[in-house]
Order: sequence, then structure tokens, then C-alpha cells
Amino acid sequence: MDNANFIVRFLTWLMTFDRKALILAASAIGAGFAMIAGIGPGVGQGYAAGKGAEAVSINPKASKQATMVMLLGAAVAETSGILALVVALILLFGNPLVTQQGAVLILAASAIGAGLSMIAGIGPGIGQGYAAGKGTEATGRRPQYQSNVVRAMFLGQAVAQTTGIYALIISLVLMFANPLVRLL
Repeated sequence: MDNANFIVRFLTWLMTFDRKALILAASAIGAGFAMIAGIGPGVGQGYAAGKGAEAVSINPKASKQATMVMLLGAAVAETSGILALVVALILLFGNPLVTQQGAVLILAASAIGAGLSMIAGIGPGIGQGYAAGKGTEATGRRPQYQSNVVRAMFLGQAVAQTTGIYALIISLVLMFANPLVRLL
């Protein structure tokens, strides 16, 4: 059997399911995909925590400042994970796709796509955690410059978050203002 025939048969079989059940099933898959974004904040926060421990071991007198920078930076690094969680929760508990009119296959694919797009949050989570780690390291070395270091760290983290925000926008568009439905 060739691949095109298999795809047609699969899609035909898929369309035998209840419309709402198919969209909800795709939403569950999308919610699971969205949470893959949590990898980035986990890696980033782990890096920041490791740099915090390193900074404290090098300069125990600066432990308060280094710990504060690490905690602030790690909190910012969590934002892409939080955005992904919001998308997953919308798909699971406030799913607007279920009541939208349009081709069921497009709506189901949009639910999966909304979750998949949030995987882009891996990059910001790692990048922001790296910035937090380096900020913590710098504060441990020179605690008198903590405010300058934190300012630079936050600025870098804000720029690093842009791809996570782009992913959130695409997810929200797919769920609430889906332009694909109008193209049919």
C-alpha cells in the first residue's frame, strides 16, 4: 500500500469520530505537546542554581546577593513554562475550538498546532536561565555591582523571551481567531 492511500484511509477513519470528541482528543495531544516547553526553564533554572552554588562557594560573603540574583533570574526563566501551562490549561478547560464552526480536521489540527508552537519556549527558558546563571556568577564575584548586573540580566532576559511570546501569540490565534477556518 502506498503512503498516499494510507493517509486517505487514516483521515477517512478519523472523520468517523464524533466532531467534538475529535477536537477534544486533539486538544489533549496539544496540551501535552505544550508542556514540552517546560524543558527549557528546567535546564535554565538548573544552570542558574548551579552558578548560584558556585558563586557562594567562591565568595561566601556575597551569598545573599548571589542567591537573590539567582532566584530573580530563575523566576524570569520560568515564564516560557508558565505561558505553555496557560495554553495547555486553555486547551483542557476553556477550549474555544470545540464551539467554533468549520472543518473539524482544521480545528483538530489547530489544537495540536497550538500546543506544538509552545515548544518554542524551550529556547527562552534556557537562554534566560543562562543569563541568570551568569548574573549570579558576576554578583558572586563583585557583589557591589549587583544592581548593574541585575539590570543587564533583566534586559537580556526580556529580549530572550521574544520567541516565547511569538509562540504564545500563534497559539492564541489558532485557538481564538483561527484564520484557517475562513480559508475554506
